[in-house]
Amino acid sequence: MTIRKILEENERKIFSKRACFSTDTKGRKEEEESCSLRTSFQKDRDKILYSKAFRRLKGKTQVFLAPEGDHYRTRMTHTLEVMQIARTIARALHLNEMLTEAIAIGHDIGHTPFGHAGEDTLGELHPQGFRHERHGVRIAETTEMLNLTWEVKEGIMKHSKGKGPLLSHDPQYKASTLEGQVVRIADIIAYLNHDIDDALRVGVLRKDQLPREIMKFIGDTASQRITKMITDVVVQTSQHEEKTLSVSGDILDAIDQLRAFMFDNVYENPINRGEFVKACKMLRELHEFYLKNEDILLKEAKNFSNEKDDKHQLVCDYIAGMTDLYALRKYQEHLCPKIIASY
Repeated sequence: MTIRKILEENERKIFSKRACFSTDTKGRKEEEESCSLRTSFQKDRDKILYSKAFRRLKGKTQVFLAPEGDHYRTRMTHTLEVMQIARTIARALHLNEMLTEAIAIGHDIGHTPFGHAGEDTLGELHPQGFRHERHGVRIAETTEMLNLTWEVKEGIMKHSKGKGPLLSHDPQYKASTLEGQVVRIADIIAYLNHDIDDALRVGVLRKDQLPREIMKFIGDTASQRITKMITDVVVQTSQHEEKTLSVSGDILDAIDQLRAFMFDNVYENPINRGEFVKACKMLRELHEFYLKNEDILLKEAKNFSNEKDDKHQLVCDYIAGMTDLYALRKYQEHLCPKIIASY
């Protein structure tokens, strides 16, 4: 009996009936040989971890544009914090930690440079629109050719709140696996708390500006707040047997109020927002440049090229894959004047 078979049998002994067992996967788009050491979801986790798209997350904005300090979050450190919160919840609920971790590690691989501002800009420019969760699945299937399981791709596709409610019974937003639902709430818990931390560090927020009643209820420190939110999710979900994640009304209200506060005071802060306006103008001009200069596009974006895609899709894929500094470098290379004479 292989180690993988032993691990799969152990899942049946240890996991909750609500967990997604590795042997119950709906499979991959293309059949491939099973690993003798790892379950299918362990294999997916490793595939994403070793992908170029995951490595590029270290150079992509979380909240503050291309931060120079060592202690600010990037899209990669955000992903790692989401993964840890999601695994804590999954372990407490006896769910499949490897599926949870695979979804968490892959949930933002489709993100653009310059955070959600970059995402919104590409959404305006691309004829079919742009959402980072959909693009993450596209990257996995095309440029990276990861051939992930259906459950991991669905979890990536449905992790983002978008304009939907924090928790939803709508299949458009709700993952069919409890593990996918865990990553969705872990994403929210992670970014709310680490964005407060970064905003305080950069000086956009002062501690005395934080909403006093909410802080009193959920905690003055990130550790206290994260612990309270995770505990609530675990306790509430443990009280029923449905394959649905639950959060108490009080915690949901606190999260909603905290998100509103962060949008008003951090995400839409004029200083922070002003720099993203400049960055998005740059992305628009790069988008136009590559559409008009197909020879340069094909030379630079050869790793993203797919014969089935049109030029608009290739430009979108290439720009979405850029890190913040790479986009800045390409803008300077192609669209800034060059000194051609000197003393």
